[in-house]
Amino acid sequence: MAERVHKRTRDDHASEVAEDYVEAIAKAIDASGVCRSMDLVNHFAVTHATVNNTVARMQRDGLVTTKPYQPIELTTAGKRLATASRKRHEIVRSFLEAIGVSPQTAEIDSEGIEHHVSKETLAAMKRIIDHGYPS
Repeated sequence: MAERVHKRTRDDHASEVAEDYVEAIAKAIDASGVCRSMDLVNHFAVTHATVNNTVARMQRDGLVTTKPYQPIELTTAGKRLATASRKRHEIVRSFLEAIGVSPQTAEIDSEGIEHHVSKETLAAMKRIIDHGYPS
């Protein structure tokens, strides 16, 4: 049991960066029509080298396409991951607000929780948002 718990946490951490990046890329594209490396440098407050390395891994994993000095685009798989990440984030944030957490804190906390919440827990959060607390 303990090994399964730790494996899940390790797996969650491995996908966390990709999820954050596809979400940020999707937001940039929604806002201005394109996403450039500099958008990600500014969004994550990291170096250009960090963004380039991360984007290269994401390209290898089939989540984005890009060429030197060109915008970053999400693949179909990247778009699906961005949509799922946004949905999870929204459910967690809304749940935290529903239980009395301030909007500012809910936004900050949901950014970490969204990557580690199980499907079962996420479904329970959604039920509470949609139907209130069970009696």
